[in-house]
Amino acid sequence: MTFTVHGLAVSRGIAIGRAVIVASSRIDVAHYFVKPEQVEGEITRLRDARKAVVEEVHKVQKNLHELDPADAHPELSALLDVHLMLLQDEQLRSGVKTWIVDRHYNAEWALTTQLEVIARQFDEMEDPYLRERKADLEQVVERMLRVMRGAGSPVAAPPSGPAKKQDKALLDPTVDVPLVLIAHDLSPADMLQFKQSVFAGFVTDVGGKTSHTAIVARSMDIPAVVGARTASHLIIQDDWVIIDGDQGVVVIDPSPVLLAEYGAKQRLGELERERLSRLKNTPAVTLDGQRIELLANIEQPQDTAAALNAGAVGVGLFRTEFLFMGRSGKLPDEEEQFQAYRRAVEGMQGLPVTIRTVDVGADKPLDRTAARAGEDHLNPALGLRAIRWSLSEPAMFLAQLRAILRAAAFGPIHLLIPMLAHASEIRQTLALIDRAREQLTASATEYGPVRLGAMIEIPAAALTIPMFLRHFDFLSIGTNDLIQYTLAIDRADEAVAHLYNPVHPAVLHLLASTIAQCRAQGKGVSVCGEMAGDVAMTRLLIGLGLRSFSMHPAQILAVKQQILRCDTSKLGAWAQSVLSAEDPAALMSD
Repeated sequence: MTFTVHGLAVSRGIAIGRAVIVASSRIDVAHYFVKPEQVEGEITRLRDARKAVVEEVHKVQKNLHELDPADAHPELSALLDVHLMLLQDEQLRSGVKTWIVDRHYNAEWALTTQLEVIARQFDEMEDPYLRERKADLEQVVERMLRVMRGAGSPVAAPPSGPAKKQDKALLDPTVDVPLVLIAHDLSPADMLQFKQSVFAGFVTDVGGKTSHTAIVARSMDIPAVVGARTASHLIIQDDWVIIDGDQGVVVIDPSPVLLAEYGAKQRLGELERERLSRLKNTPAVTLDGQRIELLANIEQPQDTAAALNAGAVGVGLFRTEFLFMGRSGKLPDEEEQFQAYRRAVEGMQGLPVTIRTVDVGADKPLDRTAARAGEDHLNPALGLRAIRWSLSEPAMFLAQLRAILRAAAFGPIHLLIPMLAHASEIRQTLALIDRAREQLTASATEYGPVRLGAMIEIPAAALTIPMFLRHFDFLSIGTNDLIQYTLAIDRADEAVAHLYNPVHPAVLHLLASTIAQCRAQGKGVSVCGEMAGDVAMTRLLIGLGLRSFSMHPAQILAVKQQILRCDTSKLGAWAQSVLSAEDPAALMSD
């Protein structure tokens, strides 16, 4: 029976495919297809893992029986018996084998897929004792997974495996079923691995339009819906699912008529992308001759290829935090960072690269900061994040600054500092930059010059622009956080997503004032938040005087199309009328 789930539209396009349900407790399982000749090998791997766990349980049982009766635990003995029974369960064994043979899933993926199928059956049981056996089944599966090799991200394939969906030569030609990922949530580190995954789109129960999961989805031009509440509970493994990333709708078990309708929409979207691609080499100039700078936001050095392919004239934001995340607390050292920044600089072939120092916290936690004891009740968006964290870890911060300065010897770099608000923070940051230079000089290490910039993403910063202009060469407005902090809205919380309003009068006044003051002082200013890539905002931002936009490469051509249709001589007065309106959104379509 067809039914729909509604969420937030965060990444355009249509994805149609079979559902793959991923539980958060099994986020480290690799997903990739195996070739026909590898099927038997995967079954053998599964059989060997089961045998190893059975032997492990038998060994524990033997040790248990050798204990003094006073020390023996009958409950543990009974539990081990249950585990042995589950390991021999025919539904588990045959079901996993079916996923490998029929769908060519790798063994780990097949095992967790069948676990999800059986777990739902346990959830529906009326007997409390039987329902609780689901936990035992999960423990058994976790033990088998630990025995098997090749664990990775939930949306990634292992380095040696045939991971990339687009690598057709590595996939079994009989396997041509698109897959979509359904999860309660995905971490930014998981999302980063989506680029090498086999999934065509995703749905999450939680998240907001500017949560980092949504941002990365847009950067990869992957259809996605977030904040879909109970989608991961309503959708069953292997259901046919349509993800409408334009409308924020998820259609489950669609009828043939709906499949045909959305298939047509999908093809139209592909044609539109092809048409936009013709604008790649067209200069971003308005009808009245105003040149607009279109820059790219990237997460990894290799993303520079997509930036150049989209016609970006530089990188306006390199989010370095992705080098720090998902590493179990082991942070990248100076040399690793230097090599990454150097690759990004060289990848842009002489075009400028703006590198933002690490911005962790809120919806981008590090493993080590996420587990800070006793702080579960605190709001991470208001805590130790971005420059606050960097200043609290001076050794880490100095290592990053030295790495960036060293990379500047290989091409133009702009150094961007996030979340500054206080004069004391500015002084401390500048002092550490000077110290990093001194350390490099003392060690006779080559480094280059950088332009210094500050993010304007806190209302306190937007209201003290003159102070920032005295210390920095340029400013970059991070609209995602500026909106969040101005309106007191958690941008990752779908419960208040309807209150997240980019054109709230307070937000627009802070934007307009920042742009105007920078232009009056002859200082560069750009917008690097999601507003920059929103075609509905292009005319307004240009009308407010913005001439530099930084966005994900996938959004550049659509924004360029809007720019080519703009006449700045007419937009100024209109933008002022929007700025003075009580309900700016009502004038946005004029």
